[in-house]
Amino acid sequence: MSLTRGRSLTRGRSLLGALGTAAAALLLSAPVSFAATAAEESVTVDPAVRTAADGTVTISGTYRCTGASGPVFVSSAISRDGSVTRYGIGGTRAVCDGAVHTWTNTGTPANPLEPGAAHVEATVMELTTQGGLPLMPRFHAVAEQDVTLSRAS
Repeated sequence: MSLTRGRSLTRGRSLLGALGTAAAALLLSAPVSFAATAAEESVTVDPAVRTAADGTVTISGTYRCTGASGPVFVSSAISRDGSVTRYGIGGTRAVCDGAVHTWTNTGTPANPLEPGAAHVEATVMELTTQGGLPLMPRFHAVAEQDVTLSRAS
């Protein structure tokens, strides 16, 4: 998947919810670095997403990344089809060793999501230190997937 600077920056705000308000403010004001898009770096989203009776959403998939020097996370956000409201769903620590790994994020959106069609974006993002800034984001992979949100049994 090709990664463009403008697209990633506009979508980055909703994905940073799992990192906390202070970290998000720092990341959004920092310069952004993009890893070279390589075939060995990827992230996928499983097409079936579960929501529990209490509103907790579980999203999963796979990722592969290489060449990280700082902490790396797989973040995810979900939205209902046609809605501009996006909910950050968790964040999983990633290992960038070139192998394919699974990831699972869970979170409870502010407004419960009903079963049906939805859209998920997942991002593999590294936090690096460069230019005196302690948390500069470096994006390794981004994926978007239309999903079906269903009640967990």
